[in-house]
Amino acid sequence: MNTRSRLSVPNRGGGRAARRAARSAPLADHLRPIRPGLSGGRFNPLSETDVQNIHRTALNVLEQIGLADAPDSGIRLLTDAGARLGEDGRIRFPPALIEDTIARANRSITLMARAPAHDLNLSGTRVHYGTAGAAVHMVDPQGRTYRESTLEDLHDAARIADRLNNIHFLQRPMVCRDITDNLEMDLNTIYACCAGTTKHVGVSFSEPGFVQHGLELLHMIAGGEDKWRARPFVSNSNCFVVPPLRFATESCQVMENVIRGGMPVLLLSAGMAGATTPSTIAGAIVQAVAECLAGLVYVHAVQPGHPAVFGTWPFGLDLRTGAMSIGSGEQALLTAGCAQMHRFYDLPGGAAAGAADSKLPDMQAGWEQMCSNVMAGLSGVNMIYEAAGMHASLLGFCHESLILGDDLIGQALRCVRGIEVSEDTLALDQIREVCIGGAGHYLGTEQTLGRMQADHLYPTLGNRMSPREWAEQGKPDLVAMATARKQEILSQRAAARFDPETDARIRRRFNIHLPA
Repeated sequence: MNTRSRLSVPNRGGGRAARRAARSAPLADHLRPIRPGLSGGRFNPLSETDVQNIHRTALNVLEQIGLADAPDSGIRLLTDAGARLGEDGRIRFPPALIEDTIARANRSITLMARAPAHDLNLSGTRVHYGTAGAAVHMVDPQGRTYRESTLEDLHDAARIADRLNNIHFLQRPMVCRDITDNLEMDLNTIYACCAGTTKHVGVSFSEPGFVQHGLELLHMIAGGEDKWRARPFVSNSNCFVVPPLRFATESCQVMENVIRGGMPVLLLSAGMAGATTPSTIAGAIVQAVAECLAGLVYVHAVQPGHPAVFGTWPFGLDLRTGAMSIGSGEQALLTAGCAQMHRFYDLPGGAAAGAADSKLPDMQAGWEQMCSNVMAGLSGVNMIYEAAGMHASLLGFCHESLILGDDLIGQALRCVRGIEVSEDTLALDQIREVCIGGAGHYLGTEQTLGRMQADHLYPTLGNRMSPREWAEQGKPDLVAMATARKQEILSQRAAARFDPETDARIRRRFNIHLPA
């Protein structure tokens, strides 16, 4: 160390204080190092030839094999649109119909939120992370136990997600196992999610007849049907197919009803590679693409131009045991390959990433969640579902893991943002100033302090202490810190709760299980 460097060391305390003060001051949104809707798309696991081959094979699947089990209403809609009903009952799709539907489809849609600041612009390679799933258990990381999930657990997940900057939307992540009546479960799911967050919400319906009741509830929350239709802040996650290549009859009827009710649709094809799709990554992508293209024709047959997310969700499978391998590298490649097909069609798309096979928020969960979340973001998926909180191959959800996932997704988004190369960031003048007659280091320089927050992301709970400082601070445990954060959030009334008059009207009309 030279004299100049040695003499500069005592100033580090002041520099550290300045950096801490800078970090504590909130940044304007446009200066944040990460934000919703950053553009990905730099990662391309498929060549241009691969993409063309997958597209061509998907068209062949739809023309030669088609889909079975469409409801009578769907058969009428699809054949009127130009599809063909075979003697075997399968609906087949001429390539020209598929190509025409792609050409007329939305290139951009906005998924709205109750708070307009949380609206999601789905276009190009804009990336958003959120929750999803149908977990039937809650994970207790302290007791290392699983129990059935409840309505209150769902409401708490919504309240937590509402406070996390990097969770951009809340699709229902768990099933309310304490409500046995399916209609009441569907309605209470809508209520619990919307009363917990003002971000965009995704829900499902168990039966077609339940949609009218769900829409009535949403009209009440919105303040009228006209206001709901102007800003539909809830979308329908719709498993319209039962892979391989069969329409899910009741889900298709649900889809028809929600489209007519003005609700955006996630066209969800969720086959399992080696079980309900081919075991190869390319084959699984082909089938998912084919099924979602058929779904896109269906949507446009009901209502041309209706907002729909191209939801290719093929999952990995451990062929040794038949268990899901959603935390695998193959899963990450499945999602990234699907994203590349979304970009090929220039359609708003969604896929699954960020879930873990691990049963607890441990090191295995960390590598599984980060691998697929980063690859999904880099590949430019518009909607990355199941990105935080999900364990045990989608069977368990963990509030602490949701909170830790916010930090993890932040780092993934920083990767998505990439490297800015400009005259300013190349820093020639700064290098010259520091090295010729300067301090010999960049600590505390105007340029370093000026960009320390705009360029660098600092974890909320992630620990960067030295071993000595970590010991002096009582060796803080990451999961325990997440539990404390959860308790702090849940100790406060949710900002998303409805005004008393609206809430009272909802409760007079529907059997709401959450306490007032």
